[in-house]
Amino acid sequence: MARTPDSARRSERSRSAILTATRELVGETAYAKLTIEAIAARAGVGKQTIYRWWPSKGAVVFDALLAQSENPDGGGVELPDTGDIAADLKTVLRATVAEFADPAFDAPIRAVLTEVINDPTLAALYREKLEQPVHAAKVRRLAAAQRAGQLRADADLDLVVDLLYGPITQRWLPRSGTLDASFADALVETVLRAFAPVD
Repeated sequence: MARTPDSARRSERSRSAILTATRELVGETAYAKLTIEAIAARAGVGKQTIYRWWPSKGAVVFDALLAQSENPDGGGVELPDTGDIAADLKTVLRATVAEFADPAFDAPIRAVLTEVINDPTLAALYREKLEQPVHAAKVRRLAAAQRAGQLRADADLDLVVDLLYGPITQRWLPRSGTLDASFADALVETVLRAFAPVD
């Protein structure tokens, strides 16, 4: 008796191949020259398969980036909480600057942000799946530190997040300045000093 093909398994294989091909090509090709046709050829699928699941090149690249993360559904993001906010933030910011310095992350996130600027639909998806869950996790960790008396009770936690991460973006976007553990530590120390509880 002939076995019925498992279309769900075949679809998942195709989807995985497309996302893998996209990550590879983003690392090899200037984003402006990346095409759906090239992704389809690398993945061994027809381009209509890609268009059936994604509306644009930017959407494919964004999903490839999400699939690379530990929380591909955008949920379950939490920052470490050892009870020491300075140590925890240094751990997170060191990991952040290392990621930004990694070509495997740098190329796809630059590609996604290029599309986000001009594509309101992708911008909304980016906010929903990546920016908002991660921002909320940062605020939750800072709120715990605030309750523990490690930050001023009146500290604006959204502003604290902006001050911690803004300088990283400022150096990363134009590729100016050093992004390393020393920079991450200095950022944490400076921002925490500014929001330290008043005795």
